[in-house]
Amino acid sequence: MNALWTRPAARWLLSAACAIVAALGVVMFSASGADDGLEMGDLPLKLVADIPLGGRPTRLDYASLDPHRHLLFIAHLGDGEVVAFDTRVARVIARIPDVASVHGVLALPELSRVYASATGSNEIVAIDEATLKITARMPGGRYPDGMAYAPDAHKLYASDETGETETVIDIRSNTRIATIPLGGEVGNTQYDPVSRHIFVNVQSRQQLVEIDPANDRIVARIDLPGARGNHGLLIEPQQRLAFIACEGNDKLLVLDMRTMRVKSSFDVGRDPDVLAFDPQLQLLYIAGETGIVSMFKADAGNVSKIGDGRIGPNAHVVAVDDSTHRAYFPLRNVQGQATLRIMAPQG
Repeated sequence: MNALWTRPAARWLLSAACAIVAALGVVMFSASGADDGLEMGDLPLKLVADIPLGGRPTRLDYASLDPHRHLLFIAHLGDGEVVAFDTRVARVIARIPDVASVHGVLALPELSRVYASATGSNEIVAIDEATLKITARMPGGRYPDGMAYAPDAHKLYASDETGETETVIDIRSNTRIATIPLGGEVGNTQYDPVSRHIFVNVQSRQQLVEIDPANDRIVARIDLPGARGNHGLLIEPQQRLAFIACEGNDKLLVLDMRTMRVKSSFDVGRDPDVLAFDPQLQLLYIAGETGIVSMFKADAGNVSKIGDGRIGPNAHVVAVDDSTHRAYFPLRNVQGQATLRIMAPQG
């Protein structure tokens, strides 16, 4: 220990800092990873804070950020709740109950609304961001999971994983208006603002399916050579790239959306799931079930791997705030608590 911390003034400052942190609801743990599964490896990240999320140390799933309200919404699957976390004051401001086995969560800032997929009741649930109360429930298929929003069509698209379909919701009336058969087990769903089309992983067919929201018809099936269990999906519109995480063989596929061909493939941590991208720093995060996070640099269409590191137990979800460049990792159990681990790029 540095001798500086033996001085009375330094001890007083440390106590004051701890009091401030406690007031914000933040629990800071050592960045050494000795007790919390943090092993940075090649990742150019630093630990900012570990913050208890409340509830039980049960499984957490997707997260979605509303940057205007500075609210991060987290699916606490095991507790059947959506957690609302204020990124400015670094604390939980609400836990929204009665969202059974919640998997997907999607914030729509332009509507001041959040949608969540309640797999336990096979519903899509609408939440008002102002009141943080549930305002509507609608059928979501047999196993609703990931979601995407097509703003021009005013439609929400939800992956029905085991039902092998895509559920279409009219968000103006909060009613289900279509069910699109996809012919295989469904992975994540994303909206491409350039083509204004919806793209869906069909993981049992090693395909990416393209849907036109104007008529809810499939317009293309793109084969994905080298894919096994293509579940995770993220579209980077500026570089015209789609990033596809394959949980069956621990691969990242990079799809050129101009040619609709796989241009490269990389090894990633075991059981990759959720992806997030920081467009200003051009950093791609891929979070895996075993706690390994892989990072990549994507610059002018060229993708290169930075490295791998262990972020924490079950670190399979990541969300990025591109205004602060902080990365948020909901973790099921850190020292007995469901925890939000906040990281920041070095330098």
